[in-house]
Amino acid sequence: MKTRLAALAIGLVGVLGLTGCKSISQADYDAAIDENTQLRERIATLQGNVQQANDRNAQITQENARLREENARLSSQLAQPAGRQSGFEGIAGVDVGMRAGGEIVVGVAGDVLFASGQATLRNQAKASLDQIAQVLRSQYANNQIRVEGHTDSDPIKKSGWKTNERLGAERAMAVEAYLVSKGVENDRIYSATFGASRPRGTKQDSRRVEIVILGGS
Repeated sequence: MKTRLAALAIGLVGVLGLTGCKSISQADYDAAIDENTQLRERIATLQGNVQQANDRNAQITQENARLREENARLSSQLAQPAGRQSGFEGIAGVDVGMRAGGEIVVGVAGDVLFASGQATLRNQAKASLDQIAQVLRSQYANNQIRVEGHTDSDPIKKSGWKTNERLGAERAMAVEAYLVSKGVENDRIYSATFGASRPRGTKQDSRRVEIVILGGS
């Protein structure tokens, strides 16, 4: 594509050069102007095609990342031994999986925890977090814990956060702070944000906070 644009540009220069010849006729001059216009239009069309191709490549890259994340999540669930109980089963709004290396992932839907675009915990979400904190204290007292904030890919419009990464960070920190207030030791828990870089199958599923128990059980 770049070679084609370069060739057209050379042709355009050649056409413009004709205008400097004193012996050129009016007909030749008009023909050169027409050709110049056609070349400009052709270059603009090719540039538009390049941009469309770049946009499509970006979409494919994001979709591949989503599929890899989904595949890893499903694989971790299949790899979990039958009958194994993490302690988080039955907590409202929570799903539990396992990553490579034995990391237990406790996922809580973002729409359960927060209002749209906000990072203040809903009151009704605190009951689930209370139960999560109790399990973390009783069954995973020696594990490090990472609280991850994830968002969908919609650009920030109404809320005060400048980026999805910032929104994910604020939400992760809000969950971290609440768990600490419920007795989880501050020196073994920390937060991280991934923004929209690790999407799930739908935008609703992508909006989530994941509490990752490092080292597993």
